[in-house]
Amino acid sequence: MKNIYVIIKIAAVSALIAGTATSCLEKNPGSYIPEEDAMKTLRDAEQHNLGIYASLKSSSLYSGLLTLLPDIQSDLVMASLTNTNPHAGIWEWDIRPTNREIEAVYGSLYSVIGNCNFFLEKEADVRATLTAEEDFELLDQYTGEAYAIRALCYSELIKCFCEAYDPDNAGNQLGVVLRTKYSEKEPVKRASLKASYQQVLDDLDMAEQLLDDGDDDPTVNDGDESDNYYISLAAVYAIRARVSLYMENWDDAIKYSTYVIDNKAFELSGTSVNPTYGYAAFDCLWGYDSGDEIIWRIGFTGTSYGGALGTVFLNLTRDYTYAYPDYVPAEWVLDLYTQSDYRYTMYFSDLSESFPVGYSYEIPVPLIVKYYGNQTFITGYQLYHVCMPKPLRLAEQYLIRAEASYWTGDTNQAGNDLTTLSRNRGGGAVTVSSGEAGLEAISNERVKELYLEGFRLNDLKRWNMGFERTPNSYSQTTGNDLKVEAGDPLFVWPIPQHEIESPDSDLEGNESNNR
Repeated sequence: MKNIYVIIKIAAVSALIAGTATSCLEKNPGSYIPEEDAMKTLRDAEQHNLGIYASLKSSSLYSGLLTLLPDIQSDLVMASLTNTNPHAGIWEWDIRPTNREIEAVYGSLYSVIGNCNFFLEKEADVRATLTAEEDFELLDQYTGEAYAIRALCYSELIKCFCEAYDPDNAGNQLGVVLRTKYSEKEPVKRASLKASYQQVLDDLDMAEQLLDDGDDDPTVNDGDESDNYYISLAAVYAIRARVSLYMENWDDAIKYSTYVIDNKAFELSGTSVNPTYGYAAFDCLWGYDSGDEIIWRIGFTGTSYGGALGTVFLNLTRDYTYAYPDYVPAEWVLDLYTQSDYRYTMYFSDLSESFPVGYSYEIPVPLIVKYYGNQTFITGYQLYHVCMPKPLRLAEQYLIRAEASYWTGDTNQAGNDLTTLSRNRGGGAVTVSSGEAGLEAISNERVKELYLEGFRLNDLKRWNMGFERTPNSYSQTTGNDLKVEAGDPLFVWPIPQHEIESPDSDLEGNESNNR
């Protein structure tokens, strides 16, 4: 047999930051396996499926940069006066096309897409070998997950590197480079934003078809369960609801979020006791990364994990004696919570008795402890700051339906959804009126619930809002009085410079590339 090699793309962040002109959209010629060893059997498909999930552990994605950078760039945190300078350019809005963190996010998302493309290209070879019905169903499951993950990654690229969606002009707005093939060469050129979102919707349609168990009731599906490490049909609906909100398709945002909200597999985590851990469900949601409202989480163990989300908010010394936080909460965020709100005590805490702040000056606000770390990892491995990312939660679906209802004029439904979520967290009723006051109420509830989960910058962008930081005595001088106008070009991250300069590239940069 002719010796043909199949090139398998591996996203190595070190390659991204090496400053070469090699595109992260190209396969790495140093990483290959013989074709006869590629995905041929159902067992191979299972292993490649697990590999896709493993690639999502990257500290450039949900357990690190993709989650943290958009919120650090916004108005949610203040950099401490003598911080160790992580993500400094992001917080100061000095973001260049050569920024290594931006490159890492871009390259890592396309790496996962490449892994999905490889699986989808080889899926037919595996299918041809199957005979048993249960094997076909299992392959359908793996394939549906690949389509859904590819859709999610494209939606994240759009969120970070594209303008807010304009339904009347999306065909003229710049989208992302669409790669759906693995072996075939495709143009390195950005599609329109309309076409980019259509690719996301097409992938979600395929995922829905393959993951649907045939039940006529979309809110009752055999494959749906909370605390899931794998993509289920409910996760597909959750992604669809989010994407529909971003596309200003209010009816679909309401439709798909309602599917998830009405699904009996999920329930908001409140004060009821989690029987596995013996603590209140909301405490377990963040202390143990477990809860009935988790639609999909990325599975970590004490010996296999990605990034450490909490490091820049606590920055404990190696002997776990002092905290040197790089970022602390903005005071306006703290003021949003009532004293009875569980989220306040779960997200923020004065750790002076356990880990006093080691700086010579006072920080008069509590520290951010939302990502203090999974207690199982801390107890078993003394591994602080590491939490399992939870990219899809039921709480977000209530926020999606509330906002979409607001835009359709149904402020009563919007208020009811926000009140349901708020009361579950120990808060009070939320009233949503029409006009700016209603949107402010929605914005505040999204901040209180989704704090530091990577949504704020995109929310401001799609609402065409700016912000202003309030300086104080304990934050660094550069950036602490930053005022950003609505529509600032840096709400859209620049396309990495090495992508534009790579061979065969026909990439057009964003306005932020020209700063």
